[in-house]
Amino acid sequence: MTRSRIIRAGDRGFWRGDGLVTRQSFPFTGNFDLGENAFGQLLVHNDDLVDPGSGVDRHFHRDVEIVTWMVAGEVHHDDSSGAEGVVRAGQVQAMSAGTGVNHREQNPRSTRAVARVIQMWVPPNEPGGEAEYRTADVPLDGRGLVLVASGMAGHEPAVTIGNDAAAMYAARLAAGESVVVPDAPYGHLFVVSGAVTVAGESLAEGDVLRTVRAGASTVHAERDGTEILFWEMHAQAVSAL
Repeated sequence: MTRSRIIRAGDRGFWRGDGLVTRQSFPFTGNFDLGENAFGQLLVHNDDLVDPGSGVDRHFHRDVEIVTWMVAGEVHHDDSSGAEGVVRAGQVQAMSAGTGVNHREQNPRSTRAVARVIQMWVPPNEPGGEAEYRTADVPLDGRGLVLVASGMAGHEPAVTIGNDAAAMYAARLAAGESVVVPDAPYGHLFVVSGAVTVAGESLAEGDVLRTVRAGASTVHAERDGTEILFWEMHAQAVSAL
C-alpha cells in the first residue's frame, strides 16, 4: 500500500544557537530517541546555517554514518582519528564514527560568508569498526540524478557509507527539466532550493516528501536552479511515517 507524507519547511524543528541555525526534518535538539523517530534508515536530516567563526565544537559520536552535503560556503573538519579536511559547496563529506570519534566542524571566520550545510545520519550495518572520513567532488549541472552516497551492492557512489540499505542522490535542474527517482520501499525527497512537482504535489525549498512503496517517481523542476536530495532506502530502522 502506497503512503506519503509532506513535511513543509515551516513545520520542521527549529533551533538557534550562537552563530548556528538548524532546521530539523526529524526531532533532534533535546533528549530524543533518534531511532524512534526514524524514517527508513534516516535518523537525522538537518538543514543548518553556520555563521563565519561559528560551528559545532568538539563532540562525540559512535556507531553512526554521517553524510554532509554542502550547499554554500565551506566547513573545516578535524577529528580524534587524525583526519582533517575542508568540504565546500559542490562536495560531499562522509564520516563513519565506528567505535567512537570526537570531531568538530567550523566555518572559518576568514570566509566572511554563511555556510549552508545539510547533515544526514543513518545507522551502520554493524556496530564497531574504525572511524573513517572521506570527501568527494560531486558536479551536478547537466548530469541528471547523481549517486552521491551509498553502501548498496552494485553502486558506485561518490562516497561509500557503511549501510547497505541506503543510497542518497542529488540533482540540479533548470525549469522544465525532470528526473526519475528510484523505486524504493522508503523514499525521502528534500528540496534544497527552487520548487518541484511530484505525484501531483507541489514542493518548495525546505519541503520534504516521504513515501512508502511509491514506485519510481518523476520530479519536475518548476524553477531554474532547483536542487533536490533523494534517499532510496530498503529497510526501516524502527518506525515509519
